[in-house]
Amino acid sequence: MDMMIGPAAVAVCTRPRAPGPRVNQHTHGLPLRVGTRASPLALVQTRAFLGLLSKFCPVLRGMDVFQEHAIRTTGDASQASGVRLADIGGKGLFAKEIHEALLDQRIDFAVHSLKDLETELPPGIVLACTLKREDPRDALILGTDAPLPTGDDPYATLPHGAIIGSSSARRAAQLLHARPDLHIQTIRGNVHGRLDKVKRGDYAASLLALAGMRRLGLEDEASVVIDPEVMVPSACQGIVGITVRAGDSEIQGLLRAIEDKAARVMATAERALLGALDGSCRTPIGGHAQLQADGRMRLTGLVAREDGSFVLKRHVDCMQVDAERAGLSLGDELRADSPRDIFA
Repeated sequence: MDMMIGPAAVAVCTRPRAPGPRVNQHTHGLPLRVGTRASPLALVQTRAFLGLLSKFCPVLRGMDVFQEHAIRTTGDASQASGVRLADIGGKGLFAKEIHEALLDQRIDFAVHSLKDLETELPPGIVLACTLKREDPRDALILGTDAPLPTGDDPYATLPHGAIIGSSSARRAAQLLHARPDLHIQTIRGNVHGRLDKVKRGDYAASLLALAGMRRLGLEDEASVVIDPEVMVPSACQGIVGITVRAGDSEIQGLLRAIEDKAARVMATAERALLGALDGSCRTPIGGHAQLQADGRMRLTGLVAREDGSFVLKRHVDCMQVDAERAGLSLGDELRADSPRDIFA
């Protein structure tokens, strides 16, 4: 029999633990239904989140209270076509159908790679929880027989004129700025598929988020991990975010108890930066916040042209409590000092 979760269970899960809590069952409406993309990485992230939630809340431990709903999104459907995401509406297409299911009450919360979530959420949807950030850096994937670079230049061993597989305008712009001789071709598909294409020799190299590789147990496939000062990561890369209906206070209360505060600060700064820039999906934009022990933060922002002919990178140092204001200010500064065609 499915166990239902309601205010009594949430109260037990969000106050200090006591041995052997007893909870009256209270109906939330249905067993907790979790929506996510159908990709292998999305499912791994979702199960890790549910494991964390169950570990924190004794009521949920060992009980079958969750239903996984793997939802095929427009962004996923476009993977097979080889069409660039930017050409059909951008990264928000990885969440469109999931948020429709949330608003229609077919699911109760949704798990996302936060870098794929639009900065302005649909009315009635809120970002209720951010989980501890995985390594936000990008990784260079080289062919099986390619030599590894030995110096500070991660691209040193890429042959002149090599074909690099990437579907990210941000990665392509920074790579072409450093190596304008290279050729970028669109590569789509999940992490395993992209790795296979490089191994087959379809591309001399590709670039992937290290966070996803680590979560899939594929970290050893990374040839070079790139310093974030050399390639500024995507805003919120490595952070998993949970969205819920704005009026669902029970689930929001449950999720607040497992939120990682450091991830929330970084996400707030980086999403504010994105919001201020308000570029199209073709605009290469990077954002990377680094927290310091004294309560301060350094935020790096980047804007570029797709062909790498223009790259503008700036830093701002601030207190962590000013994360949103710092992101907005840095975004406004980058926008003001960039050519107008960048945001066309």
